[in-house]
Amino acid sequence: MLSSRHLTAIEAIMFIYCSTIFTFRKYFKGAQFKENISAKGKIVFVTGANNGIGKQTARELNLRGAKVYMLCRNEDRARSARIDLVKLGCEPTRLIIKQVDLANFSSIRQFAADIKNEVDKVDVLINNAGIMFYPRFEKTVDGFETTWQTNYLGHFLLTELMLPILRKSPGARVINVSSALHKSADSVEFSVVNDKKNFNRSLPYNRSKLAQVMHARELTRRLRTMDPTCTVTINSLHPGVCYTDLGRFTYLNKTPLKQIFAPLLWLIMKTDKDGAQTSLFLALSKQVDGISGKYFGECKEHEPSPKALDNDASNVLYNDSLEAVGLGK
Repeated sequence: MLSSRHLTAIEAIMFIYCSTIFTFRKYFKGAQFKENISAKGKIVFVTGANNGIGKQTARELNLRGAKVYMLCRNEDRARSARIDLVKLGCEPTRLIIKQVDLANFSSIRQFAADIKNEVDKVDVLINNAGIMFYPRFEKTVDGFETTWQTNYLGHFLLTELMLPILRKSPGARVINVSSALHKSADSVEFSVVNDKKNFNRSLPYNRSKLAQVMHARELTRRLRTMDPTCTVTINSLHPGVCYTDLGRFTYLNKTPLKQIFAPLLWLIMKTDKDGAQTSLFLALSKQVDGISGKYFGECKEHEPSPKALDNDASNVLYNDSLEAVGLGK
């Protein structure tokens, strides 16, 4: 039997251990969106809403009263996610699944054509879906590198096609879920991103995330130039380093490395709920009313990379993107 002295020592060790874990988790979880703002009556589109950050974003917006359209490539996974969300308290009549494959322009166009018969406005579009460190160089049916189209070009087309109904909602918001890894991108030139000799596991992701930041800045400039009264805003963000399914193609996700590092990753990486906080901030906060073309992290504005601030390059990227998706003049 342990003496009271031994019990006291064990209790002290356990207290220190638990306190350390709590402190680490609190530090690494990042800023939390705490504004008590209702989303009642809002119509929100979230791509990639079947898991990770997108799923948590959809959950919170639904719980706040929004009608959330879950734009997902895989309908079975989307239905499973919807069941989970309803069990967590979401209102099922305000969780609508729509099949959209960002790696297929025809799928995006079909969705855009159909949705205009279903809704007459959109309040928030969250371009959240993405893949990271895809291991092979592959091109989509449209002829573009898979990560580039899934993360950036598909969202670019979706945003362009949604602009007419976004403009029908005063103060509509577009949110590009980018990454701090955009700062490691080498180029966003189509001749570079679409050439196999320029491929490795990490660069396509970084390039696509840089393009998303540039997209937010350039679309802002164009909207304000064409119509100074336009109230649609578009911003980009870094969600933080999150322990989600996005990392399924990384080396650390492979057995046995995943099992070895899982406790450490859990300790120092954000949960998907924590990663959704800046998306929620940009979707709902009154602090960003009218603010557009900016890059955010931890629920506040951050400075993007110098490449992201290159206006000439952003203009070229936008024009090239219009041509790529078939919307060029």
